[in-house]
Amino acid sequence: MRSAIEPGTKIADFVSFLDRIDECNRWEPAGFRPFIVAGHWVGMVGAGFAEILSRYADTFCVESDRVTLDDGLVDFEQRSRAVAEALRDIAEDGEIKGWRGELYPVASGFTEPPLMAMERAAIPRFGIRAYGIHMNGFIGEGEDIEMWIGRRAGDKQTFPGKFDNMVAGGQPIGIGLMENLIKECAEEASIPPELAGRARPVGAVSYCAHSEEGLKPDTQFCYDLRLPPDFVPENADGEIASFELWPIQKIMDSVAETQDFKFNCNLVIIDFLVRHGFIAPDHRDFLEIVESLHQSHSIFEGIQL
Repeated sequence: MRSAIEPGTKIADFVSFLDRIDECNRWEPAGFRPFIVAGHWVGMVGAGFAEILSRYADTFCVESDRVTLDDGLVDFEQRSRAVAEALRDIAEDGEIKGWRGELYPVASGFTEPPLMAMERAAIPRFGIRAYGIHMNGFIGEGEDIEMWIGRRAGDKQTFPGKFDNMVAGGQPIGIGLMENLIKECAEEASIPPELAGRARPVGAVSYCAHSEEGLKPDTQFCYDLRLPPDFVPENADGEIASFELWPIQKIMDSVAETQDFKFNCNLVIIDFLVRHGFIAPDHRDFLEIVESLHQSHSIFEGIQL
């Protein structure tokens, strides 16, 4: 594939990003069972993990076609406590890796009240929808745009050494999206709150990826922040090894032609490229790209309870 723009060629006319999108949306429904909490379908559990959960009959009812949280757990506190006890035991056996000590909400939708809280590392094991924030930090205009790219630390629990968006993080329970973004900006790139607060919410991408951790039917809320030309990010929490300022063409080539970025960061960047006109409506894959950036909402469709 060509990697340089020749005179008269519109940017992004000759590259395809569909492979990166496809990598975020590979899973087979036949291998999973619905996970039901208080009558709400909130996730999908793989057969192997369902077998592990069957050891905890006081908490989970495991059947051939579903896994249900015990209906005797009648409120948020009871559910959260009972599940936490089981998950700690399962983690001690090595079946849940990368324990974070960070709680995520379990709900039937982003704006619905949480039915319980669950350890972040266990969320994919139950195929529960998770949410996060990703921010594109950039300078310049048009084809002169440059974007700050982070490289994840080599000792990160997930995707060590991969390229990443300037700022990104999961959305834990009990914190608002902008509050979380400002916190992550400070931790990951030393962006002061008054500057981070200028970030613009620009949409979301969603996907459903099957990995060794389980199923990830996730949604990432996207933000753009135009930075002062003299701003240089510095990591404060040890999660990013370094930052580089890349021209937009280098970013496009890397996303289209390699797997060097953490998988979901590719979608955030592709969304940026669409919104800023680098992937234009006359691009041969434009409609498929736009439609394919929003997929996790449909993962529970077509399966009968």
